[in-house]
Amino acid sequence: QVQLVESGGGLVQAGGSLRLSCTASGRTFSRNAMGWFRQAPGKEREFVATINWSGGITHYADSVKGRFTISRDNAKNTVYLQMTSLKPEDTAVYYCAAERNLSTVPITTGEYDYWGQGTQVTVSS
Repeated sequence: QVQLVESGGGLVQAGGSLRLSCTASGRTFSRNAMGWFRQAPGKEREFVATINWSGGITHYADSVKGRFTISRDNAKNTVYLQMTSLKPEDTAVYYCAAERNLSTVPITTGEYDYWGQGTQVTVSS
């Protein structure tokens, strides 16, 4: 059974930083893209960042570009999201996702096949 487990969420003041981790089990994703999405209350789940299998290609939502960095460690089957200069509007549940179709940098929810349970990030003003 494939599982993605996120960790690292929490409460932080505006301007602060957090590092999210997502570790996969049940299969390896070393040849697959992985990504991060987020969902705020009353809003649809939105794309945050994606990284290709090697880590050599990344893509970010405009709202986080320059502040967030996605990376991965294939030996640990883990993807990370380093978040800096956090803003109150970054408050959301953050979800890790993985795809199985060897896409390069998928950015829509429909392109991903596996999802974590989410981790809450709250940024206070």
